[in-house]
Amino acid sequence: MNKGIFSFLVLAFSLFPAQQKPVQIAFLSDVHFQDLYGSFSDNDFKGITNPGTGKSTILRTMDSQLHSTRIFNENYFAFLKALDDIAAKGIKIVAMPGDFSDDGQAYNIRGLHRILDRYHQQYGIDFYLTTGNHDPVGPFRQEAGKGDFLGQDGNPLGIYSRENIGKTYPEIITQDIAESGYLEILHELKDFGFYPKKKDLFWSTPFSSVVIENYSYEKILANAGYDKRMYEVAKGFSVPDLSYVVEPVKGIWLMAIDGNTYLPKNLSENPGNPSNYKGASIGYNNVLTHKKHLIDWVKRITSEAKRNGKTVIAFTHYPMIDFNDGATGEIKKLLGEKKWQLERVPEEEVAQAFAEAGLAVHFAGHMHINDTGIRKFGEKMLVNIQVPSLAAYLPAYKILTVQSPDRMEITTEVLNDVPNFNELFPLYEKEYEALQKDTTKILWNRDILKTKSYHDFMLFHLKELVRLRMIPGEWPDNFIKRAKKMNGEDLLLLVHTKAQLKKKGIDAKAFRLWNVEDLLLDLYKFQSADELAKKDIPEERRHQYRIMEEIYEKSGIEDAFITQLKAVFKILSKLSSGDPADHFVIDLEKQKIKKL
Repeated sequence: MNKGIFSFLVLAFSLFPAQQKPVQIAFLSDVHFQDLYGSFSDNDFKGITNPGTGKSTILRTMDSQLHSTRIFNENYFAFLKALDDIAAKGIKIVAMPGDFSDDGQAYNIRGLHRILDRYHQQYGIDFYLTTGNHDPVGPFRQEAGKGDFLGQDGNPLGIYSRENIGKTYPEIITQDIAESGYLEILHELKDFGFYPKKKDLFWSTPFSSVVIENYSYEKILANAGYDKRMYEVAKGFSVPDLSYVVEPVKGIWLMAIDGNTYLPKNLSENPGNPSNYKGASIGYNNVLTHKKHLIDWVKRITSEAKRNGKTVIAFTHYPMIDFNDGATGEIKKLLGEKKWQLERVPEEEVAQAFAEAGLAVHFAGHMHINDTGIRKFGEKMLVNIQVPSLAAYLPAYKILTVQSPDRMEITTEVLNDVPNFNELFPLYEKEYEALQKDTTKILWNRDILKTKSYHDFMLFHLKELVRLRMIPGEWPDNFIKRAKKMNGEDLLLLVHTKAQLKKKGIDAKAFRLWNVEDLLLDLYKFQSADELAKKDIPEERRHQYRIMEEIYEKSGIEDAFITQLKAVFKILSKLSSGDPADHFVIDLEKQKIKKL
């Protein structure tokens, strides 16, 4: 080769280096890991024998998980399936925005550690965790237990950390069912983001003065201990904060914000009393009032990142933006301020505070929903991506692909098929037989044990949850009593005559195919899965809902029941037409997101 040409090529490649490969990060939230095949360190009990597999299994009852917003058992298999998917895709970074455990119990935390370590060793995946309100349940370790484990005879079994704290007998006593505090969680899971590693390019906490210019592993390690990560949540009450920022690959700062705010119930109590703290489920509204150092820290880190050409991606357990697609006002009027988990909706000041602090992209969990929220404040934009739970409908995780500092692609990976999801069904059959003998209980629908896929199982879980808990607990009795026997045609005829419908070309008989129960279930589908719920609702019915919304909106009838139905269709419309929440691109330069 001509020496002149060779010299030119060398110069060209030095001036225009090959574009860095896009960085991919998977987000797995609200795994709520419970170790079905774990063991206790101080008790020989290893669970009950599964007649289908012969394995000993520590599991909760089907009855308990059909009354809960999450399942407790099958998510074990979904977690492994998600990790296998991630490994097959070659993704090397996994962020977990809280509620990674059932309730921070020692045996579950140990089991989680083993699985994460296995995938790290086998596939080179690095895991970065942040805490949720279930891990820990409170800032310090506390006695606890559950009375809804499944016993060998099909009846509930109690497992408690000490005697005389539960109501279910027989009972198993083990310290491993106590709810760990921050100290225990930090000790067991320190290798998964909570402590720096030598290979990290940068790592810091809100309490560290180490900056990138004088960064060293030895310096930051000295600042990473439990006792160096405390703050005063109220005068005289010091609690931990496990927030950190890490640079796992060149140019990306992954910011794990500990959004838990545990407030003391009684300021006259001993600060070390673990039972004297309220739960953290309200989220960022309490951060604004009692954890303001986090906002200052975010401002400091985003400013430092900008100076050094780093891209900040934040994740916490709690949403920073209202997740009801603009329907919160209607939901409050219809159901009341304490229903639909409205106390968890962040105030608008939350988004503004963090956007003005420089945060642009934020992943959250907590709500077990799929959603995207956007807020703009002048030249600042904040995008909040809600990561679904693997333990609720619609089970999924998110993948972020950082194509450039200003362009990021988000995909939603739904777990439709999960190997072994039905492994525990023979045990539930025993439970159902035992439950039939108790005439005081409302039975769960046995047909859930006929489901053929994880998707169908989780959809059935939602259906039972709505029937057994949501409708009785959230909806006005007068509305349900009047509406429960009505179908779509009946609802049409409340506001229009048959002649009026015929004149508009509406075939009223076609609306008979669904009833109000179906309508409310579809409402919860959209709340949970956003646009992805459309695959589980017939297109014709969705079209009919739009017709109903328009008819009810234009109806001038003054009637309380009509007003309630009008609100239902308005809420349904808003939940089904929010910002893209499946596959989209965030363009920070143009301050837009685009559906793909």
